[in-house]
Amino acid sequence: MGYCESKSVCFPISKNTAVKDQRVNSSGCFITKHLRCTLIGFERNYQVKILSKQINKIRLYSSKTALQSLIKLTIDPRFFTGFADGESCFSIKISRNIKYKIGWCVQANFLLVLHKKDFRILYMIKSYLKVGNIWSQGKNCLQYRVTSLIDLQKVIIPHFTKYPLKTKKLADFELWKQAIEMTSRKEHLTIEGLRKIVAIKASMHLGLSKELKVAFPNIIPVKRPLVVDQVITDPNWVAGFVSGEGSFMIKIKPSKTKLGQAVYLEFQITQHSRDIELMKRLVSYFDCGRYVLRNNRDNGDFIVTKFNDVTERIISFCAKYPIKGIKALDFADWCRAAELMKKGAHLTPEGLEKIKKIKMDMNKRRQF
Repeated sequence: MGYCESKSVCFPISKNTAVKDQRVNSSGCFITKHLRCTLIGFERNYQVKILSKQINKIRLYSSKTALQSLIKLTIDPRFFTGFADGESCFSIKISRNIKYKIGWCVQANFLLVLHKKDFRILYMIKSYLKVGNIWSQGKNCLQYRVTSLIDLQKVIIPHFTKYPLKTKKLADFELWKQAIEMTSRKEHLTIEGLRKIVAIKASMHLGLSKELKVAFPNIIPVKRPLVVDQVITDPNWVAGFVSGEGSFMIKIKPSKTKLGQAVYLEFQITQHSRDIELMKRLVSYFDCGRYVLRNNRDNGDFIVTKFNDVTERIISFCAKYPIKGIKALDFADWCRAAELMKKGAHLTPEGLEKIKKIKMDMNKRRQF
């Protein structure tokens, strides 16, 4: 998805660098022992109470102390699945390599790519799964990557088998799993097996690169698995999905009021239109909001704007099932604005300025 306020995305990077749901390469450098920054206190230090003044202050930690604390944190497995539904990539990289008899190398990867400001959640996921590594990617991004065939078979596949994905990404996972099973049987070392894996890759997210289309011109993509009737029932999955795809926004628009400006709070979840049915189910799940398909018809948004729904549905839900990552800070600021509006402060010049100040320090404007 494109950048929509609090969404964690990567800034422009080279065409060969990994991004969510896109082809990837394996370049990068491991940063666990070389992280040099002052870290903001992790999630448990800034969760908020519903519409109260008791928003905890953020504490600063040295990198050593923060990383030690992050290792002790845990996440619900269904939360991880929800987050992966929004942010992960199941990748099969097929590249030329003269070291192999058939001239091609096949590498399966599980990937999460986030802006470096969201490193906390990557470390939490790594601590939960106990496999993979975190690498730098470009100037502003970090990549969590699992490449070991054993780790993919014994950790990643069992997790998503027990706690299934709900978006259309489930089809990519099923195809990816087939390719891994073939690789474990060494079928990728034969031309016939390689062509089957190329056919699998052709049906996954972005399909084949130009190089692969030229090298394998007659490949017929395998049938893509159908993902239907996905029901949203688990709040932990929702919390994970919101942590990846949600946005907490303050909008200030011209109005005919005395101040000439009106304040609106908006909660939004953005997803590709292929998941339109799942997104519509969010309306039923939260019992509020609406689904709007964008003009380009590629993406759509679940949107909540009514103030009572914001406070009684969205804020109440996120307080009970906290989101994680840097977006928790945006949620905390959003709650501050809601508290001011609840008191009518947005109808006064002083209160309006306070809300404007909160807005200016949120989401992509947040300084670190």
